[in-house]
Amino acid sequence: MKGYLHLEDGSKYEGMLEQIGQEEINGEIVFFTGMTGYQEVLTDPSYKNQIVVFTYPLIGNYGVNKSDGESKEPQVKAVVLYECTQEYSHYEAKYSMKEYLQKWNIPILHHIDTRAVVKKIRNHGSMAALITKNTQLNEAPCEMFEDGVFDVASTSIQSHGKGDKHIALIDFGFKKSILTALVNRGCRVTTVPFHMMDQVKQLEPDGILLSNGPGDPEKLKDYLSKIKELAESYPTFGICLGHQLLSLAFGAKTKKLLFGHRGANQPVIDTKTDKVFMTSQNHSYVVMKDSLEKTELAIRFYHINDGSIEGISHKTLPILSAQFHPEAHPGPTDSEWIFDEFLESVTASKGDIAYV
Repeated sequence: MKGYLHLEDGSKYEGMLEQIGQEEINGEIVFFTGMTGYQEVLTDPSYKNQIVVFTYPLIGNYGVNKSDGESKEPQVKAVVLYECTQEYSHYEAKYSMKEYLQKWNIPILHHIDTRAVVKKIRNHGSMAALITKNTQLNEAPCEMFEDGVFDVASTSIQSHGKGDKHIALIDFGFKKSILTALVNRGCRVTTVPFHMMDQVKQLEPDGILLSNGPGDPEKLKDYLSKIKELAESYPTFGICLGHQLLSLAFGAKTKKLLFGHRGANQPVIDTKTDKVFMTSQNHSYVVMKDSLEKTELAIRFYHINDGSIEGISHKTLPILSAQFHPEAHPGPTDSEWIFDEFLESVTASKGDIAYV
């Protein structure tokens, strides 16, 4: 049947709607520029409450498998694309993308002019959107749904892997591949829901990793003092939302980008080595450069295209962060070495808490 994408600014786009049972679906509309990696995007908790527009015109040609999901189920509110193929070819695939999304009642709006939609988002910015079979609305969508972190974080402390380094992974909606990156490097990892951070010291970790997650970091301001306390006590690494929260905890500020960075070919430079590498990114918010001036934080990485901050380090403490995703999935693995740098700081500091 025909379906319609209505945006906050009043614009409307027509396509074909795979009716999944909901009368209508609303969320924040964003776009992803990668040619592959759709399964990881669909299941990334950072996309909670978002309607994702895929810019590549053909999605689904290698199907969906049982191993590449970043969480146990899709996290997106809906998918907008040009063509969602039923025919797929890959030795690990178990479902077509359409079958997978239908299983979880995720709407698909296809054969829509995605180029026009993306141009609108680039000019106007990310905004509220609504997908419906109704051609007219009484009022434009307006809610932005920026507190999804409370929906995606786990509810209990769990242990994974074995090794001589014990990492507490603070869960704001972590991607499975972050956990895998640590376990594959010989770490014992304890995942701790962010609202249970007060129990971390009892676990006696050697280091802390603050995970990615959805939404506005300032929604979590009540947890900043605890984050700072932990970061001053253990070698700490923050990824994406974790990077933003670390920066806020030490006095920096964040702001929302016009349309965010979402894709697998984002160029970043390391100020320590002057080397440029390609990264996978998915974020709406960034740390404001000027806000770092009166803090003990220094810029470690920044984005080549727009100059935005892509990671910080602390001037005296073993604290490091990345706005991008060094675990990739989807995307290039150029920056996986950052996990090794973090774990080197853990090894150097193990048994030594003189800096607390």
